[in-house]
Amino acid sequence: MSDNTSKLVWFLAGAALGAAIATLYAPAAGAETRRRIAARTAEGRESLLESGKELIERGRELYEMGRQIADEAAELFERGRKLVHG
Repeated sequence: MSDNTSKLVWFLAGAALGAAIATLYAPAAGAETRRRIAARTAEGRESLLESGKELIERGRELYEMGRQIADEAAELFERGRKLVHG
């Protein structure tokens, strides 16, 4: 996981937690406060799901790059072996 992606996930989690705490301290009726918490929780969940999807996609890209590099290295090794052994 890249450092920037990790920071983004922690930022979003902190923002969601901060929004929930701010909502609890806001002067509003209990039902209104619960509705706000539910709405903010849903927003935070959606943000985290989207971040997770982005992380998975990035992981797939990195895996493919690594696989391609390994394949190229194996090909180079095989060519070198053939040169040495004739």
